[in-house]
Amino acid sequence: MRGYDVESVVLFKEDKYQNFSYLSEYFAEHHNVPVAGVIEPPERKSNLEEDVRAMSQYYEEQSQDGNTTNVISHLDSRHEERIASLNSMATEALQNIWYPFAQHSLFTGPKDINVIDSAHGDYFQTLAPSSSSQTDSLLRASFDGSASWWTQGLGHANPKLTLAAAYAAGRYGHVMFAGGIHRPAAELSSRLLKGMNSPRLNRVFFSDNGSTGIEVALKMGLRAAKLRYGWAAEEKLGVVGLKGSYHGDTIGAMDCSEPSGYNEKVEWYDGKGHWFDYPTVLCVGGKWRVNVPEELRQALGEDADFGSLSEIFDVRGREEKGHHLRYEAFIRETLERLQKQGRRFGSVIIEPVVLGAGGMALVDPLFQRALVNVVRKSPDLFRKPNAPIEESPSSPTAWTGLPIIFDEVFTGLYRLGRFTSSSFLETYADISVHAKLLTGGLVPLCTTLASEDIFETFNSPDKTDALLHGHSYTAHPVGCQVAVESVKELQRMDTSGSWNWAKSQGWTTPEASSSASGQPAVDIWSTWPRNLVEDLSRQTDRVAGIWALGSVLAIHVKDAAGSTGYFSDAAQSLRDGLIAGDAEGVNGSWNVHCRVLGNVLYLMASQKTTEESVAQISLLLRKGLNA
Repeated sequence: MRGYDVESVVLFKEDKYQNFSYLSEYFAEHHNVPVAGVIEPPERKSNLEEDVRAMSQYYEEQSQDGNTTNVISHLDSRHEERIASLNSMATEALQNIWYPFAQHSLFTGPKDINVIDSAHGDYFQTLAPSSSSQTDSLLRASFDGSASWWTQGLGHANPKLTLAAAYAAGRYGHVMFAGGIHRPAAELSSRLLKGMNSPRLNRVFFSDNGSTGIEVALKMGLRAAKLRYGWAAEEKLGVVGLKGSYHGDTIGAMDCSEPSGYNEKVEWYDGKGHWFDYPTVLCVGGKWRVNVPEELRQALGEDADFGSLSEIFDVRGREEKGHHLRYEAFIRETLERLQKQGRRFGSVIIEPVVLGAGGMALVDPLFQRALVNVVRKSPDLFRKPNAPIEESPSSPTAWTGLPIIFDEVFTGLYRLGRFTSSSFLETYADISVHAKLLTGGLVPLCTTLASEDIFETFNSPDKTDALLHGHSYTAHPVGCQVAVESVKELQRMDTSGSWNWAKSQGWTTPEASSSASGQPAVDIWSTWPRNLVEDLSRQTDRVAGIWALGSVLAIHVKDAAGSTGYFSDAAQSLRDGLIAGDAEGVNGSWNVHCRVLGNVLYLMASQKTTEESVAQISLLLRKGLNA
């Protein structure tokens, strides 16, 4: 279950069953593990003193026996080999590995490589920095502060997920999915569709990771728009998205994001779309604020302060006050201008609420809701000029305007505290993409969910009209079974109140018990205490703003040079403090392994993180910002 290394097997020699002979051959042949045999202890003496003398003699003889000394010598040798491997691994990695998202010229040596011996729960066991002390442990606990690139949710080496993987591997291995079905895929599809609780989504397409899931979504959405509006093959379509978006590193996924450091040096990159700038949400100086970019203030108004994060997410209450009207007017005017320029669009694609890799931007949910609403009620902005008005879809759940794609690869499945992040916008996607937490952080898998209306776009007697996309390991049973267990466990935690301790950390308060619309307050909470967030936000000399939602905490650090974005190094010193950690921790030396996105340091708890761990990390954060 834990992946322990078995270096030797020791058992008693006995003549009746002769297990020693059988197991010696078995372990040597199948596992290359030596088996040692020791003689059985003497029978118990009726007299206690005699029994003690007999056992003492037995232990003395066995400690000098060649089998015993051979086992000890073998274990010593293997231990030395393990230490040598740990000490050399970083050097070998720098020689052999091509790391993702890394400029290798910036590595100064092996010390820049994080050597991981094992992982369990929220922690890695990593090789500790060299110490002159002979008693210091070679390993230390490192909190997985990026949730292993946002995938980890139920703890490393989770036994339920491990058993699920073993069960599916033993029962199926991998089986071809084209025109077939197996129980893990069937159960996962049903559970996802029910969990989304969307009147639009009722088809599931399997792929292997978020980027390819986005490729599938784009093929779905663009084809649907092309056929409805009659665009010719040579009339290329773009997407409507948001600035700073990131949807993956395959070519199509890159093309639906604006030019940036991620893609502008990729030879085949050809950004296709328009990307709106937007208001963001931050806690600044203890106040929750919707920040409007300076260049948009004439159209959208000034920054606005709110009493709580829940008030900002009360999108219906804010609509009753008319807060959405300027947003909708700005979006409509922009799309009208683009139409006059001859721009053609085939889908809207957004990351609901949080733009992850693009800089951990918490988008005003009312703006995203307004974007979806304007597009859906404005098919006139997307059809051909002077084209006859097409018939309205007969189904109330059919897409209108443009197909709406929600990229929930990062934000979905309880990362932000809810099964689906689309619920924050109180609207439904036509196409929705899910990965990362889908399998709890164990194996790669992605699903692209679609409406029946989108599905029917590809349904015809001509096979070339089909969605001709797939890969060898489509819906692999191991991934599907692990995902079933992951989703079940996350839903169980949700309904059983496993996160009540987090919700009670100031996020649910008497004064916030009702929303601006007079309805019960929007359920907004975080693993990270509200007082921590608001306290850190008051350090305005270093912190530009901060937000927390679900298991995510993002600290926007001020850059003395005025730079923001991916190429700022303003958050490095705060990260270095967390990596240095606490050498005098209650349970020994520990630190926080975390990553930065330019001037933003983010931390991500798992859905299993304890209140104690959050408190310990909070102390390190306070110390780091006060340094």
